[in-house]
Amino acid sequence: MVAGVGLEELTFEQAVAELEEIIKKLEEGKIPLDEAVGAFERGTMLKKICEDKLKNAQLKIEMLSDKGE
Repeated sequence: MVAGVGLEELTFEQAVAELEEIIKKLEEGKIPLDEAVGAFERGTMLKKICEDKLKNAQLKIEMLSDKGE
């Protein structure tokens, strides 16, 4: 988790890095159930943020490509 940064303020790279950390912890299976559920919830939110950022980037690229034609 990036200290002092809200989910919406994370860069794509920060969100992916945190998501990878969560996945690693969950795959290891060494965290208590309550913590695992919380990590899964945060991972779900991070996944959505990454998808939204990718979609926005794709739309910008399409807009720029259309202007160049």
